[in-house]
Amino acid sequence: MKTEVIKLNKQKPDKTILKKAAKIIKEGGLVAFPTETVYGIAADFMNKKAIQKLYRVKKRPKDKPLTVHISKFDELAEFDCEMNLFSKTLIEKFWPGPLTLVFKAKFGEKIGIRMPSSKIALEFISLCKTSIVAPSANISGNCPPREAKDVLKDLDGKIDLLLDGGETEEDAESTVIDVSAFPCRILRRGAIKPGRIADVGRRLQHF
Repeated sequence: MKTEVIKLNKQKPDKTILKKAAKIIKEGGLVAFPTETVYGIAADFMNKKAIQKLYRVKKRPKDKPLTVHISKFDELAEFDCEMNLFSKTLIEKFWPGPLTLVFKAKFGEKIGIRMPSSKIALEFISLCKTSIVAPSANISGNCPPREAKDVLKDLDGKIDLLLDGGETEEDAESTVIDVSAFPCRILRRGAIKPGRIADVGRRLQHF
C-alpha cells in the first residue's frame, strides 16, 4: 500500500479532501491528520478490525488504551461520562484544546476523551460521523510527529492517507488528567502546564 499525501490549508481546509479522508475511516482505513499538538492516526473506534490494524501499525502495547477524539461538546453524552464541577470547568476553559480527560463512563469503565482545536482536526472528525481514536502518528516509543515528513518516516506505506497541514502549533502532546476520582491526577504532562490546572482547582475552592 502506498500512503497518499494531500496538503491542506490549516485555516481553510478543503472539505472535499476531508470528506475523502472520512470515507476512508468509514471503510476501516487509517488516516494521519494534524491536531494543534501532534499528528494523530485516526481509526473508527467502533470498527474492531480497524482498531486491531492501528495497534499493529503503531506497534502499540495491547494493554495501552486509546483516546476518543470529538468535535462537538454534545458528543460527550454518547459516552455517559460522570462529570463533576472540576471536570466541567476544565472543559469550559481548555476545550477545544490540548487537554485529554479520563472519565468514568458506562459500566464503570474509564475512557479518555479530547477535543482538539485544530480546524483540520475538528472538521475531519465531524465528517467521520463516528467515534474516532487518534493516538500519535508514530511507532510507539518514537518521538510524536509535528510535521508530515515525520509521520512518513515511521508510517509511509502503512496508512492509507496523510493530511499534511504543516507544522503543528504546540511543541508538546496534550496534557492528560484522570478526573474519574478525587483527587484527580495528571497522567501526562503536556501543552497545558500543571500550574494552569492547579489555578482552576484553587478558584473552585473559593465558590
